[in-house]
Amino acid sequence: MPMYQVKPVSGCDVQVDLPTCMYKLPNVHAPFSRSLQNGEVDPAVKALEARQDEIMRKLYELKAAVEGLAKTVTTPDADLDLTLPFIPSHCPRTHNLLVLKSDLGALRDIVINANPAQPPLSLLVLHSLLSQRYRVLSTVHVHSSVTSVPPQLLSCLGPRHADSYARHMFQLGFTLIWKDVPKLQMKFSVQNMCPIEGEANVARFLFKLLAPYPADPAAATLVDSWLDTAFFQLVEGSTKERAAVLRALNSALGRTPWLSGPEFSLADIACYCCVLRTGSAASAPANVQRWIKSCENLGHFGPAKLLLQ
Repeated sequence: MPMYQVKPVSGCDVQVDLPTCMYKLPNVHAPFSRSLQNGEVDPAVKALEARQDEIMRKLYELKAAVEGLAKTVTTPDADLDLTLPFIPSHCPRTHNLLVLKSDLGALRDIVINANPAQPPLSLLVLHSLLSQRYRVLSTVHVHSSVTSVPPQLLSCLGPRHADSYARHMFQLGFTLIWKDVPKLQMKFSVQNMCPIEGEANVARFLFKLLAPYPADPAAATLVDSWLDTAFFQLVEGSTKERAAVLRALNSALGRTPWLSGPEFSLADIACYCCVLRTGSAASAPANVQRWIKSCENLGHFGPAKLLLQ
């Protein structure tokens, strides 16, 4: 039973036509429709689709070719053992270093950007040592940011190898680029390593390709301390700081033949090159003079001396 009963207000039956859509507008996409009025596809659209399909096909073929090469070509990262296990001081230290494996599949490239106004003498010494252990392909280039380079800098890595065209015959590529950079930069592995900056840090990396870093933490700290002293106080310090460094060198060399103890190390390379760069060799104390002669007798510092002549 309804609650309210109301009489109808109109007695006639009115029919109201309701619209099927709210707004009626012309199709704004009609001029760009892929179909013509007769139902056919626009030839320009057909050509664009065919071009896209061809590009995608070539990309898939290129991807397959690259994946196939990745399975057959040995990459530099695979040939370099970057594992540095800790070895106690009482164990042999011959494995605590970066090792280039003997099975050659690809050339391991070291690319260094250096400013010709500040030649990296220590890296030239390390390059000489690397050339004695590995088959090194050495090249020197000049970047467009540098207007002129002295002739001795262009030949600082020695003459061009006769077999330089056959890269597969070498184990290590050493490329030096004279470039207007504020700090020395080195790139070894683009995929797994960021660029290394600073001559001291690059020297640490390269020396690990030659000899193990001391397993004893105290000895390793001593080597790092001499590197920082050489590059930051001896090269960039004031006259008083340089005199203090020479006195420290003289005191340390009065106790041991080399800076880190009885064996030649990276500390000797860095300090010798920095003493040579600052021109302090002539006025150095007696122990430092004797140590300089001992370094020169090894024959590894010839490239650095020739560069300053």
